[in-house]
Amino acid sequence: MGDAKPPLVATLDWSGELRFDAKSGANTAVVDGDSRTGPSPTQHAAFGLAGCMAADVVDIIHKGRHPLRALRVTFTGERAENPPRRFVRIALRFQLEGAVPSEAVERAIALSREKYCSVWHSLRQDIELTTTFDIHP
Repeated sequence: MGDAKPPLVATLDWSGELRFDAKSGANTAVVDGDSRTGPSPTQHAAFGLAGCMAADVVDIIHKGRHPLRALRVTFTGERAENPPRRFVRIALRFQLEGAVPSEAVERAIALSREKYCSVWHSLRQDIELTTTFDIHP
């Protein structure tokens, strides 16, 4: 228990209309409720989940010493019709290039989902999450 990470702190400063300048550590981003000058909060959530699982998959595949050349993840999120219009279904499609065995990709995605992806584990677990992948050697 002694190696707990300090809390993640993020600040958002309103900069007009529905736009905010976000900062966490040395990193900055724009959050725009109208999606005009930057990604919306739900787009940031999509980036967060897809990025978290993609980083896990790349890390696990590299640790297995498989020759991954490229990876693309496509997030498709279906939202409820009524407020709060939360995500009810999310599909992540992983497209890989390189001679990576399909079992290694399946295992990496499963480990990310079940054990490592802090973003997924921070979301409501009644969201239907499906993952698919294809490999182009």
